[in-house]
Amino acid sequence: MTNFQQVYQKSFPVSPDGNAYVHNDLGMYTHNRPIPPEDVKERKAFLVGSGIGSLTAAAFLIRDGQMPGENIVILEELAVPGGAFDGNGDTEKGFIARGGREMGQHFECFWDIMKDIPALEMPEPYSVLDEFRITNENDPNVSNCRVIKSGGQKVDTYKMGINKKGQRDMIKLLLAKEEDTYYKTIEEWFDQDFLDSMFYTLWKTMFAFEQWQSVTEMKRYMHRFLQYFPGFSDLSCLRFSKYNQYDSFVVPLVRWLKDQGVTFVYDTLVYDLDMEITAHRKVVKGIKIRHHDKSEEVIEVREKDLVFVTNGSLTESTGYGDMDHAAPYNRNATDGWELWKNLAKKSKVFGRPNVFCSDTDKTVWESISFNFIGKDHPFLRKIKEMTGNDPLSGRTVTGGIITVQDSSWCISLTMNRQPQFHGQPEDWGVAWAYGLYPFAQGDYVKKPMLECTGEEILLEYCYHFDLLDEFEEIKANTKVRLATMPYITAFFMPRGKGDRPEVIPDGCVNLAFLGQFVETPDDCIFTTEGSARTAMMGVYGLLNLDRDIPPIWPAQYDIRALLAAAKTMNNGKLPGGKILSRFLKGTYFEDILP
Repeated sequence: MTNFQQVYQKSFPVSPDGNAYVHNDLGMYTHNRPIPPEDVKERKAFLVGSGIGSLTAAAFLIRDGQMPGENIVILEELAVPGGAFDGNGDTEKGFIARGGREMGQHFECFWDIMKDIPALEMPEPYSVLDEFRITNENDPNVSNCRVIKSGGQKVDTYKMGINKKGQRDMIKLLLAKEEDTYYKTIEEWFDQDFLDSMFYTLWKTMFAFEQWQSVTEMKRYMHRFLQYFPGFSDLSCLRFSKYNQYDSFVVPLVRWLKDQGVTFVYDTLVYDLDMEITAHRKVVKGIKIRHHDKSEEVIEVREKDLVFVTNGSLTESTGYGDMDHAAPYNRNATDGWELWKNLAKKSKVFGRPNVFCSDTDKTVWESISFNFIGKDHPFLRKIKEMTGNDPLSGRTVTGGIITVQDSSWCISLTMNRQPQFHGQPEDWGVAWAYGLYPFAQGDYVKKPMLECTGEEILLEYCYHFDLLDEFEEIKANTKVRLATMPYITAFFMPRGKGDRPEVIPDGCVNLAFLGQFVETPDDCIFTTEGSARTAMMGVYGLLNLDRDIPPIWPAQYDIRALLAAAKTMNNGKLPGGKILSRFLKGTYFEDILP
């Protein structure tokens, strides 16, 4: 048994058939300080990519592995850190973020490290977690306008609209063994009535699922976020950072890592690893890199050194546009996938990247950053009218996305607490938006979204928000930034066992995988927690650290969460509720019913 398997089985106990047991290591007893290897100060660590997976892995290496920061090198293809966690801009071009991830209380691995990273703005001893929690507790998230249709009319989102067959299909999916869902799509599992339901509208726009994508991943999400079901209608289940996620998480994390001596090397693409592979061992011997000037070199790696690879990229080959230019759709540029493809040729344990990156028409969508300028901007007035919240108050505005139910592009828009960016003027409101179906013809602008300039996309939004009469004023006081991302939902493609590599693949001595295209027991992707969990598993596994990895919050085994979810799915009426009420009346468990 390898060191990683020992750590893995402590943190995710497995049965003889290989399935994870449920366990209850949720208490403080397991929050011990692990003992590092005796030679940790003699080792080096190389991390490929500077996304949230690599950044948290570096932090775990320092905090829990006690590796000196100067022994850690992060190699990044771009000129800045953060990966998909980006956010930048100015008043000339406008501010832009390619996206944001919903966050919650039970991101156990992510918060485990963020509780020890100094806060962005608060003084010591406060942490990023402290800052995040204080922001959300003082300004609870809630959406007063989750869905609209027909030119800005609010839609009731509290009735899920799932018929009995749809409810049975959901239960069937929850009960199914995961292997029985492999390579099946959502539309193969559910009928059109379900896909037209309010629940699925909320689901697909909140998580960015498309019906031709993986029902296996939908099942993972249903188990993982069962406790969120009662808050779907108004997004009260979510938490958001004060600023965009780059400023809120990447900036303080990078600052702390640099203070520890970590080296960041930018404009450097890792395209392959030199490996010694035998029947039972796989050892990295070198890292092949290509610099910005196209020159190449190999970094020597010793067997006791560690290599962490972020495989695949959801933001690879992003095309950018603005008010006057459509964002190009870069179908065939795959530099960010080159490393994974080369590794996959060496051994089947490294997964099958082509499952995820070979059909970008099924994984592309476009994000928009609207910069509304002026306190009396018509779009800001409209948002205040729809939500009851002042967009420039510094508090929660939309509470998450507003989705246009009858939009052919399936557009959504969100405006979080303002300002979202450092340097953003006080009379600017920056909103993020996206369209889930970018090949469809617009309802007002009769073109596919991918062919539209920022002005044309703004016009389509004005049509759906009943602002056409004020379009000229809106156009004159708005800056638009576009981003078309060919691989943004690549991780949702239908898949099966072995398509994603394990965090530490079988036989690997000094190599671990990080990020969104890695297999973790019971967890799902497209979350900060998913990346942080791979980081913790990789660091603890390669260093054989004697500390349990925090388990996934066991909501799917909590009778209270199950009952509340069932009530939500049945339009607010608990199936069998009257019988249960009579049965429990006068007992200790009388108050368990939602």
